[in-house]
Amino acid sequence: MANPFEKRASEYRRDDEAFLPLVTPDPLITFFKKHADDGKLYDQLSVIIGAPGSGKTMVARCLPSILPRMTPEEALEVTKIYSVSGALPADSPLMLQRPFRSPHYTISNAGLVGGGRNIRPGEITLSHRGVLFLDELPEFSHTSLESLRQPLEDKVVTISRVSGTVTYPASFMLVSAMNPCPCGFFSDPKKECTCSSSAVTRYQTRVSGPLLDRIDVFVEVPPVEYERLVDEAPAQDSSHARQRVEQAREIQRERFKDNGFLCNSEMGPAEVWKSCPLDESAKALLQAATQRLNLSARAFHRILKVSRTIADLDTAQDIGVAHLAEALQYRSRGFVG
Repeated sequence: MANPFEKRASEYRRDDEAFLPLVTPDPLITFFKKHADDGKLYDQLSVIIGAPGSGKTMVARCLPSILPRMTPEEALEVTKIYSVSGALPADSPLMLQRPFRSPHYTISNAGLVGGGRNIRPGEITLSHRGVLFLDELPEFSHTSLESLRQPLEDKVVTISRVSGTVTYPASFMLVSAMNPCPCGFFSDPKKECTCSSSAVTRYQTRVSGPLLDRIDVFVEVPPVEYERLVDEAPAQDSSHARQRVEQAREIQRERFKDNGFLCNSEMGPAEVWKSCPLDESAKALLQAATQRLNLSARAFHRILKVSRTIADLDTAQDIGVAHLAEALQYRSRGFVG
């Protein structure tokens, strides 16, 4: 199966993607490469899809190196959580690094969400103000995956037991990785997939539609070519990407200084309309995308939030058509081609 990002926009003809010719006549991989090379990071939720060994886990584990540094308020929030859970390092009375949690897919629902006889925070809360990385996403239990839905929306998790009810903070960046099929080589250009169509469909539908609708950025990671593996050219340092991310986060702090928000992902519908002005071309593109992609109200607002973040990284006051088009490109269109 050919990589769809190598097609020109005018050749990208599926009905639900007919708006893309409005964006650029160039190959889509060229159009979006600039933004990928700039090291853009979103306050949103991501799924990384690719064959085994393509670098999905490595990409996720590199995220903390480009996340903005925690503010004193965020550091105190995280420190309180780790103190309550008994996980505060003995040599560090104050948590200064953003959490990065990567539980195994065999984790229990109580371990992920929190609970127990004496209610304790789970991995969701221990990831507060940081990253929760779920590798092999479809392998997690259905109950565990569905339990993510409410915290992703409300930024808190409420646990009720016989002994009482506790509400913990849960504002985290969800990053997950998955193979496209059980064998891992569905759509691989060089290695044949050995899975049946029904097996691929069963594997991919382990992640429910309502959960997918809450995820903003879907990235397909292609296999790494030999030339890239032996290329000795120096790679871009993470400090450059972090500088751009911190600049965008500072723009967001100034925008929300009277609202108590820290970043775009925390906006509600009222704040979205106030903070996400669109130019006329972007409005036309959004209207076409909403109708042709049959976007839910949640997806509509999430696309605007991602567009706002992309515009912040470009230090643009208004959201342009290129910002909106990139946000739309990251939405899921279904895994099975």
